[in-house]
This record gives sequence, structure tokens and C-alpha cells, in this order.
Amino acid sequence: MALAACVAAGGGALLAHDVPDAVAVTAFVRPADQRVQMLVRVPLAAMRDVDVPTDAGGYLDLPRAESTLRHAATIWLTQNIEIFEEGTLLASPRLAAVRVSLPSDPSFREFATALAHVSGPGLSPSTRLYWDQGVLDALIEYPITSEASRFAIRTEFRRLAQRVTIGLRFLPPAGAERAFQLHDEPGIVALDPRWHQAAAGFVWSGIGHVLSGPDHLLFLLLVVLPLRRVRPLVIIVTSFTVAHAVTLIAAAYGFVPQALWFVPLVETLIAVSIVWLAIENIVRVLPATLFAAGREAPEASDGLGRRWAITTAFGLVHGFGFSFALQERLQFAGAHLLTSLVAFNVGVEVAQVAVIVAACLAVRALFARVVAESSGTLVISALVAHTGWHWMVERGDVLRQYSWPTLGAGEWARVVVVLMAALVVAACVWMARVAGRAAGLTRVLDRR
Repeated sequence: MALAACVAAGGGALLAHDVPDAVAVTAFVRPADQRVQMLVRVPLAAMRDVDVPTDAGGYLDLPRAESTLRHAATIWLTQNIEIFEEGTLLASPRLAAVRVSLPSDPSFREFATALAHVSGPGLSPSTRLYWDQGVLDALIEYPITSEASRFAIRTEFRRLAQRVTIGLRFLPPAGAERAFQLHDEPGIVALDPRWHQAAAGFVWSGIGHVLSGPDHLLFLLLVVLPLRRVRPLVIIVTSFTVAHAVTLIAAAYGFVPQALWFVPLVETLIAVSIVWLAIENIVRVLPATLFAAGREAPEASDGLGRRWAITTAFGLVHGFGFSFALQERLQFAGAHLLTSLVAFNVGVEVAQVAVIVAACLAVRALFARVVAESSGTLVISALVAHTGWHWMVERGDVLRQYSWPTLGAGEWARVVVVLMAALVVAACVWMARVAGRAAGLTRVLDRR
């Protein structure tokens, strides 16, 4: 009754709406003049449990809204933003200005126009606007030691909505503007990382990507099954890493087709690589399984060169797959794109070596104690082939939904660059193989 009377009298209303499904936050961060200026735009609908002054028609009473806007900005923004200078948390910020704006206002496209808008006059008092139809613009300032310092930010906007997307643009005093797209609570984000910070993050990203990718793990398992000796496996997996490093770097620098069909094409080819290796393993052990059960498969060195070549070729395809997963992560590389790419590949190599060592030990134990080598290889390869076949069909169906690609001159140039890089990798692999054979022959002659 009291709340209804308050609203009827044009006093205000306590808003406690449901949590929105999705909210987009726009922000700028600029260090300048012994302070960091942060401009933030958030939909007012995401700011709940706020005592909103309204007029008799239920519209936001703009002349009396200043204190409400400051309260909302304090509990929903400044208390959920932390900025670090050289690793040290900055002191409590100052809420320099707040404004309620129309969603159609275009000022937050650039920092200068956003700053002028927030610092300038607000909406006309006669503007008729419901609280959940507007956006809150805030200017928050943090005292700093030097604008040349390295800065990091942590936002905790998860309470604003079920899904929160933060479009953040960092404007360093020197250098190009950097754009970030963050989600929910991304943790501490280095806005201008040093090379070793970027490298460390991408090493862990490479490790995590291998361990969380089922198609990549199945591919490595298929590589391990017929060999099971660490030394040749490390050589093969290293050639695989070098191959996918070439296409990953090419993709990061834009030397790949940008058409929509390219992603499903690569995903389909990755599934094809799994089916191919699985069938190759099956063909290799099938005679022993059918006609000489229990007999050991051929020596691990048999077909090593062929497996090396096939794995290297498929490595080029998997590199494109890595690049799709890495696209969003590259925003954290700062000015160290190449360093980050190399670090990512180092992480991938570390994870792959760990996986093949663990898989090699597990497969050896399985074949020694549970099942014969040929039968075990056949069963495991068949199961993996079944999974890969389903992936191939599903991804192929997606690929068929796109029209047959037409490449322009620029895209053909990118394809040629990638093919040339692939040719260089193949030549290096061939020369390494020839050198290895020559070294082996020399050792044999020396023993004689």
C-alpha cells in the first residue's frame, strides 16, 4: 500500500526486475595526466533493486535522478571494477560523471565523443523515458603514478545478466588502440602485456587446447597405436606441430580465405584425417588379426616414413582448426603477436608429447595384459573410425549448405602463399628424413 501510494504520488519505485538474459557493456580505458579515465555504458535494465524517481506517468524523473544514477553506478560499476598499475591495485576511483542516455545515442562509438557526451549536458527534463529503456553512461577516474605504466583490469559484471559481453577498448598513450571482447568474468586482463606475460598465457592456452579437444586427442591416439615407441613418436608429432604452426601463423596474419565456407571445410577435413588414420591402422593389422591371431604386428619402424608424411600433411589442416580456436584469444597478445603464436605452438608441442607418452605407456600395458596387439589396434581404430565418420558426415552436411566457393584475386594469393609454405614444410620434412636415413646408414657401415 505504501509503495503504491508513493508511485501514485509521483515519488518513485523500487525496481527489482528479473535478471536479463544478455547484456552488452561498452567501455573505454585511457591513461592520461596522472589518471586512468574509464568510460562505461550499461543498459539500465541490468541495474536492479534501485529506488527510481518517477513522475505521475511512471517515466524517469530526470531532474531528480542524479543521486539514483550515482548510486546505481557505484553498486553495479565502481564496486565491480579493479584496475592495476604495474600489478598494484589502484585506489578507490572517483565517479566523475553519470548520465542517462537513449539507447540510440551514437556517442560511444569513439572515446572523444563519449567523453564529451558524458561530461556535457544531460537529456532534456521533458524527455519521457522509462528506467529499463535507457542506458547509464559513467566516467570513472583512477589516480595513477605514470601513464606509461602497464595496466590490467578485472571486471565482475556477471550479476548484470545471465550472459555479459564487454566490448573494451584500451587507448595507450603511445601505440595503436587495442580492442577486447570479454565475457562474464574474464579475470585479470593485461591491457598492454609484456612479451613474457603474453608468452606464458599462450603456452598455457596451447596446452589447454590440446587437452580439451577430443578430435585432436583421437588423432594422437591413432598415431600412437601402430608405433608405441617414444622416439619415433616424438619425431612424428614434432613434424605435425611444425606443419600446423605454419598454417596457424598464416591464418593469424590473414593469409587464408575469409569466406564462411572455410571453417566447416577445415572441420570436415579434420574429421577426414581421423577416419583416414583409423582405416590405415585397420588395414595394417587386419591380416594378422584374421589369419594369425595373437601374432605381433609388423615392427614399429615399418611405414614410419609414410606415417610421418601423412601426419605432416594433416598437420597443415589441423593448424587451420587451431587458428579458429585461437582467434578470440589473440586479443590478449598485445603487441606480441608472433611471440604469442610461437608460445601457443610450444604449449601445443608440450601437451602433445605428454599425451603420446601417456598413451604409449597405456597402450603398451593394454596390449601386454589385456588384449593382443593386432586385435586391440583393430578394435580401438574401428571405434575411433566410427566416431570420426559421424563427425565427418555431420560437418559435411554443414559444409554442403554453403554455395560452391568463388575466390577473388586476393584470396587466391592467400591460398598460393599457404601452399608455398606447405611446400617448404614438406621439403624440410623430406630432407630431415633423408638425413636421418643417411645417419643410420653411416652407423651401420661404422659397425661393419
